[in-house]
Amino acid sequence: MRKVIVAAFVSLDGVMQGPGGQQEDTDGGFRFGGWAAPFFDEVVGESVGEGMQEPFALLLGRRTYDIFAAHWPHVPQDHPDHALADLFNGLSKHVATHRPESLEWAGSESLGEDIVARVRELKASEGPSLLTQGSTELVHQLFAADLVDELRTLTFPVVLGPGKSLFDSKSAPRAFRLVKSTASPSGVVLATYARAGEIAVGDFSLEQPNEPQPGRDKVLR
Repeated sequence: MRKVIVAAFVSLDGVMQGPGGQQEDTDGGFRFGGWAAPFFDEVVGESVGEGMQEPFALLLGRRTYDIFAAHWPHVPQDHPDHALADLFNGLSKHVATHRPESLEWAGSESLGEDIVARVRELKASEGPSLLTQGSTELVHQLFAADLVDELRTLTFPVVLGPGKSLFDSKSAPRAFRLVKSTASPSGVVLATYARAGEIAVGDFSLEQPNEPQPGRDKVLR
């Protein structure tokens, strides 16, 4: 079975809209596009690179797909990013779209009308992990359907206010286990979480009703 991995740049208040550029996503009047760029140090770059080392295919929403398709196929071989461009250009891309006939980037295919059902089929098939990039609406559907096996967050030290968030109110309740974490010199917290079953609950109460605790009165005086 293949893993579904959600990778996201997020602010302290959970916003993931437009991290890479001022005009990347201005929906809703969002005015802080490019908020991640000032914090992109060597540690952040290495972390992003590590996430690309294992085999994967892309799960993309249409907006992110269009941004990628307008850039990566046109990166020249003498550009510093040509190796990443070659990687992305050679991957399979599974795209949530209402316009499947316009998917012209090599290796692209539509997830069809029932996105969740198709992702379930892909998970059950043989192949590399399925990795999201951006794609907020698609990510919301994956969390709502409880399809996410791993979450990789890069949390940046900014509060952005209104904007598209990593989670919405339809996310299925699910516990995750911290696999690894570190912080970059610029203050970005990099963390990987693995699916960990049902949510456990407890109680911080110091005592049960009508049951006196020896010595408590002395502590409270």
